[in-house]
Amino acid sequence: MKIAALFALTLSFAAPPASAQEAAPACPALPTELAGWATRTPLAAATTPTGLSKALVKIGRRTDLTLAPTGEVSFATTPNKVPAPGTHSGMAIFAIEAAGTYRVALGTSAWINIAHDGKFVSSTAHTHKLSCTGIRKMVDFALTPGNYVLQIEGGKDAVAGLLIARLP
Repeated sequence: MKIAALFALTLSFAAPPASAQEAAPACPALPTELAGWATRTPLAAATTPTGLSKALVKIGRRTDLTLAPTGEVSFATTPNKVPAPGTHSGMAIFAIEAAGTYRVALGTSAWINIAHDGKFVSSTAHTHKLSCTGIRKMVDFALTPGNYVLQIEGGKDAVAGLLIARLP
């Protein structure tokens, strides 16, 4: 009898009050321009410039880009910083139809570079981690119509969630 009372008393101290048992707040909805992050399309990254035609990323749709060991990648445009050994890298192409600011959201830690006509495009803004989404970093670029090469350099993961979206 004493053991049962002691056990009941122990449980009453172990259980948090009802208000603490409430579920954690739900993650906020993704911003409209990043809504495409919710669906996934797998794609192998290009490892050479000649392989780029098979690595087409669509604007507004998430791509899970499978990267290669960095040592196996011959970049279309030489990176400003040499990626560390043991990392993953790769390339993809995408087309811009309307001028504007475009955000590249990435689900891994890596360098994001965009090249046009063999030259890197300067970024206009950087943002880190969007809570509850799996997005690790976002980089914005002012882009005009044309074809671009996206280079993911020195990633720690072999697969990188990626979304390129036009900002409002």
